[in-house]
Amino acid sequence: MFARLCFLAIAAVATARTAWKDLDNYTFDKFVQEYNLKFEPHEIEQRREVFLAELARVKLHNSQNLSWKEGVTKFSAMTVAEKKAFFGRNKAAAKASLKSEKTLPSDLVMKPVSDLPSSVDWREQDIVSATKDQGHCGSCWAFASTAVIESHVAKASGLLFDLSVQQMAMCAPNPHHCGGDGGCAGATAELAFDYVTSSKGLYQEYQYSYASYYGKNYECTLPTGNPVATIDGYVQLPTNNYTALMNAVAQVGPIAISVDASAWSPYESGVFDNCNQKNPDIDHAVVLVGYGNDASSGKDYWLVRNSWSPAWGEKGYIKIARTSNEQGRCGMDITPTDGTACDGDMTPVEVCGTCGILYDSAYPLNAKAL
Repeated sequence: MFARLCFLAIAAVATARTAWKDLDNYTFDKFVQEYNLKFEPHEIEQRREVFLAELARVKLHNSQNLSWKEGVTKFSAMTVAEKKAFFGRNKAAAKASLKSEKTLPSDLVMKPVSDLPSSVDWREQDIVSATKDQGHCGSCWAFASTAVIESHVAKASGLLFDLSVQQMAMCAPNPHHCGGDGGCAGATAELAFDYVTSSKGLYQEYQYSYASYYGKNYECTLPTGNPVATIDGYVQLPTNNYTALMNAVAQVGPIAISVDASAWSPYESGVFDNCNQKNPDIDHAVVLVGYGNDASSGKDYWLVRNSWSPAWGEKGYIKIARTSNEQGRCGMDITPTDGTACDGDMTPVEVCGTCGILYDSAYPLNAKAL
């Protein structure tokens, strides 16, 4: 089932990490020490070889003065095949199984993009919680949907809860295997929103703590006490629509999105633009928290929150290139069963935007604290 997992992080102790500009004398032994990695004796030389090739590639990339910098990360000693084993989310959740999708609210007026603010960062409004780490569990969909609900509840009530990802990951049903088999084997944000709408609500992290970091599924066992947050339905934005996504993130709040993250692992800083735009492979659920322009490179970007810990990227975030032709920057995802599709749905889909960012996006409605 590894082929259907979201991109996962390898466990590592959070210590001071060597930045891209300090890699000239960096060694494999230093890498192992910094990331607290444990390799079997028979694999050390193979890991060293993979790491040194990746280090050389990173240095070459950084010498080209592009708009983003790459560095050594917890993924740097993985082979291409190993990285592929950590992806998976299916494309186009089964509508028959979703009951709480609603139309765009009448008070969301679609403005021309030129009339929207030049930059948006919902972190500045104190409605975005700290970045988290999904670990070895393919629960990106649960982390993304829970984070979005946290923000919408905070926007409505002024209360920023740390909600239970474990509840979302273990309790949200996935009968049609959309985006994976559920739990640590993948699902979709839409399924998560559907679950919360039909449940009594979400508990706090301390009431139902995350236990699936190492990839194990557990039975859904709700705690005693009361949940603290709920929603009433969700909106799925029009597919591959730049204006709709810009308006939603500018006017409504953080949005759950699906992307091709297969080339993200070495990202360290700057505006990233290295996805496969011809055949993007939607494989990861994340949160869009804003957009803006990067002063150092002059490039516009989408501001995206990941779930690979604050030690990755820009404190857990990545800036994705936002072009003047996002809606026309399209490709065909020819492996839909890696992303958001359901069992038996093998039809290739058109995916638009940098890293497929316009393809699948949703946000909750009527979020409130209980």
